[in-house]
Amino acid sequence: MFELPKTSRRKFLQKIGYISVGFPLLGMVLGEQDPVMAARENFQGTLPGSLRGANRVNAWLQVLEDGRVMIFSGKVELGQGIRMAICQVAAEELDLELDQVEVHLAETGLTPDEGYTAGSGSVPNSAMSVRYAAATARQKLLELASLKLKTPVKDLIFYNGKVKTKNNNQSLNFAEILEGAQIDLEVTVPIPVKVKSGYRYVGKAIPRKDIEKMVRAEELYIQDLRFPGMLHARVLRPKGYQSKLVKLDESGLSSQVSGVIKTVIKSSFIGVITEREYQAVKAERYLKANSEWSTGTDFPDQNYIYTHIRSIADPPQTIRNEGNANAELNGNEVFKATYTKPYLKHGSIGPACAIAMFDGDILHIWSHSQGIYPMRRAIAAMLKMDEEKIHVIAVPGAGCFGHSTADDAAADAAILALAYPGKHIRVQWSRQDEHYWDPYGSAMIMELEASLDENGRIKAWKSEVWTDSHSMRPNNDPATLLDSRYLENPVELKDRGYLGGGHRNADPYYSIPNMQVNAHFFDGPLRVSSLRSLGSYTTIFSIESFMDELAEKAGKDPLEFRLAHLEDERAIAVIHKIREMCDSEFMKDGEGIGFAFSRYKNTAAYSAVAAKVWVEKASGAVVIKKLWSAVDVGEIINLDGITNQIEGGMIQAASWTLKEQVTFNQNGITSSDWASYPVFRFNEIPEVKVAMIDRPDLPAEGGGEVSMPPTGAAIANAVYHACGKRVYDLPITTEKIKSA
Repeated sequence: MFELPKTSRRKFLQKIGYISVGFPLLGMVLGEQDPVMAARENFQGTLPGSLRGANRVNAWLQVLEDGRVMIFSGKVELGQGIRMAICQVAAEELDLELDQVEVHLAETGLTPDEGYTAGSGSVPNSAMSVRYAAATARQKLLELASLKLKTPVKDLIFYNGKVKTKNNNQSLNFAEILEGAQIDLEVTVPIPVKVKSGYRYVGKAIPRKDIEKMVRAEELYIQDLRFPGMLHARVLRPKGYQSKLVKLDESGLSSQVSGVIKTVIKSSFIGVITEREYQAVKAERYLKANSEWSTGTDFPDQNYIYTHIRSIADPPQTIRNEGNANAELNGNEVFKATYTKPYLKHGSIGPACAIAMFDGDILHIWSHSQGIYPMRRAIAAMLKMDEEKIHVIAVPGAGCFGHSTADDAAADAAILALAYPGKHIRVQWSRQDEHYWDPYGSAMIMELEASLDENGRIKAWKSEVWTDSHSMRPNNDPATLLDSRYLENPVELKDRGYLGGGHRNADPYYSIPNMQVNAHFFDGPLRVSSLRSLGSYTTIFSIESFMDELAEKAGKDPLEFRLAHLEDERAIAVIHKIREMCDSEFMKDGEGIGFAFSRYKNTAAYSAVAAKVWVEKASGAVVIKKLWSAVDVGEIINLDGITNQIEGGMIQAASWTLKEQVTFNQNGITSSDWASYPVFRFNEIPEVKVAMIDRPDLPAEGGGEVSMPPTGAAIANAVYHACGKRVYDLPITTEKIKSA
């Protein structure tokens, strides 16, 4: 897995013994198919964005010399199981066994540039691109085999990597059909894809192959990666966001720490390279003790952070305006509520790590970045290098969804590798640096107002959202990388990134005749970027908590109240399913069940969540007993993989809801470890049950973020039903319940 890869697709193809050539498009010679072959139907819809960006078959697949198939995807494996899902769709369309398909993920110059692995987009973009490329390749292989075997297509059987005549007198594998070439053919509609009734793999629960490696603690993650003669490094971080190096005394470093190879000082960037890892740790400590920094910008008082946010926000922007919400709210009894969420961190179990090696021509980088091509562009801009001279290979990290410190670690390694060519330089971050410098999920405020008509239905609704950016991912702007702010001629961060993520799902997915959504954007004091589900965790926590309050005002059952405001049959189905899943649950004293619903982005997958909690009335302690989720992602590719994602999303959101918040004082971040930033421990994880509603005739949607948003609200509603107290300010702690 960790052999140094080649730097280009051409070299890769030379290694496996092939070159890529084009075929003239032959006319279709389709006839009736043998029953052994599953029927095909023409796909005539819109091609995925990834496929529109790389529209040739050989951008997505190559036939190996033994007849197996190599699939290329620009997405990164984050634990979401995309490698297996892609393997399934490719094997399905090419009628291969799963072990006849190899999937190569995210390597510049080799795989397509698919941007970031984000937004629950891996299945609808990458897996579907592979599906249509494979289906196109299958048809071309069938046509070419027809010519070589001098047999009409209708008399051929296409199965397990071979094309056979029906009488089995002749057969050719894929490599024999192509004779050293590859399929350089544009993917265009209509595309003959397999009918879903003939699927062997898609929709099945096929376990990921990397799980066993995790259990056995085998080499899997970037933190495990080792090369012969590899050196180790640490980077000395500034005192604060705006701090600059004033003085550094490194004169006694070599006498105090053995194995020091080189200290790299570039303005306020300080890195040290050593023979062994612990030597790098000791060297960084020495340099920290013998350095002087200017003070950074003071942070506001955390106790008044939401007041501060309001004071620095821009004037509101109206995001959605239907009917006349203001008039209706002015003329009726109005119900109001304000909800707040603190800064949250990614909380990766393994701190950031990267390896780089400059061979004198190409800078090779191994990284767990979730966007290797965009990161390459940012590093190239920071280093003023030709982008093609940087080669990035994705290696899995130890868990997180969003823009973490992985890109910053890669930038560290790149700078140090250029300063000491010819050796692999491994940069491993500390837990403290990981907690201090993480691009957090933004703190947010949401104010809601609503009025009800005489029938207890919502007549008017208004959402006001205060939010910072929800994506400052590296791309063309080098300032998105920490190091660019501390090198010579530092680059200031000016772009505000993706603001739209802050008001994601702020407009309820309910039928409300008068609705207005306003967003108040601000540039907050802490570093922020993409965290799993972006702003929708906060907006759905607020909306679905408020829906429960409105149901109570209307004298309605919480689920019936939601159903009365829904017209989408798929939304209605997940709510019916979640009620069925926990209908027979027995409630003891101090226990309660809460519900919540959302359609992610209001355009993607559906999820309803139920939570059962117990609240100890004297202390206010909360224990989550059970979580349920009913989910509709359209067509299911891998039942095992999507179920794992839903379960993991609920558990992570539960941890956010009850425990997590970044803490700081005027001098800096104070949540520097797992004691000061607690997360769920194994003994706190509740029983989790997931029901998937499969809709094989509908487009496949991603599920990585769908269960996060409604989980927080379901827990908050359950707490209210258990003890009669509602908490509006996350996380829901014992102190807040006691004072509610």
